[in-house]
Parts: sequence; structure tokens; C-alpha cells
Amino acid sequence: MRKRIGLALLLGSFLVMGQGQAKDLQSQTQESRKIIKGFGGNLKKTLVKAMKAGGPVAAIEACNLQAMPMTQEVALKNNMKVGRTSLKIRNYQNNPDVWEREILHSFEQRQANGENPKKIDHAEIVTENGKQYFRYMKAIPTGKPCLSCHGDNLKPALSNKLTEKYPYDQALGYKLGEIRGAFTLIRAL
Repeated sequence: MRKRIGLALLLGSFLVMGQGQAKDLQSQTQESRKIIKGFGGNLKKTLVKAMKAGGPVAAIEACNLQAMPMTQEVALKNNMKVGRTSLKIRNYQNNPDVWEREILHSFEQRQANGENPKKIDHAEIVTENGKQYFRYMKAIPTGKPCLSCHGDNLKPALSNKLTEKYPYDQALGYKLGEIRGAFTLIRAL
């Protein structure tokens, strides 16, 4: 039943938008999924490599030094704003805007309703300040390796490194499978 309702809403939005805009939304969504898959995969490889080399403390250091430049590279390459955000941020630069906060809450509700967090995403064409933008978000579920730095009962050396690098860190206490945040993309149309 839930899939039929979602499909009806999607088809209804296509009718309201018009065929051209609906096709653009669909193609932008497919492209965004590929961008996020590549970006997320590269970020994960970087963190796993650091984790293997020096444990969670090294992964925190690698994330602190490499994540933002990697994000900027993807943004420049694809002519869009790219980022990561969460309802419980680690880096204050990743604070969600109003639209992202709303989508993050909807992701949590979708997961609570039984949807697989690995497949949760959202795409929309929005108008902000008289301009149209394509916006996309893809949920980031908490995997087992994530718990080393985002779970409970962190080791003192790791807690100290987090406090040093991210003094306003809120991204703790996650459980396996919970939505930890989302990748977010914005492209002017």
C-alpha cells in the first residue's frame, strides 16, 4: 500500500510539474545517485585506510583534513554544492538548512515506517529567492565501522581527539543501522 501511495504522489507531482520538468528531475536524480555513490565510496575508502593504519583516532584526523577538500573537488567537478549534514552534526560547517532539516526528519520517519535506510533518498525542484534549484539528499546509515567514532563508550584517546577537532560535536550515540545523516546536493537550474 505504501508503495502505491508513494507512486501516486510521484505521478501527481509529475503532472503538476509538466513532462519536461519531471524528466529533468528524473535525470538529475539518477546523476546525483552516481555522484554520491562515487563520493561516498571515496570518502569511505579514505576513512577505512586511515582506520587500518592508525585506528579511530587516525580516521578522525583523516576526516578532519580530507573530507572538506574531497567535498569541494566533487562540487567543482559537477558544478553543484555538495555536502554532508545531520540532525546531530559533528562539524558546525555541516549544519542543515531548513529544507535539509525537514528532509532529515522525513528520512527518520521513513525508516521508522520500515524503509531500508540504504535506499532512502529524496529529490525535488525548489524555488528559493525566485530561482529554481534541483535539491537531492541521500541517507547515510550507520554501519559497523561508523560506531567506532559515532557510537557510545568511546575510548578516552578518541574522545579527546574529537573534542580537539570538533569542540561542538553532537554526532555520538548512534546505533547500528540508524540514519546518521545525509549527503546533500544543490544545483541551480
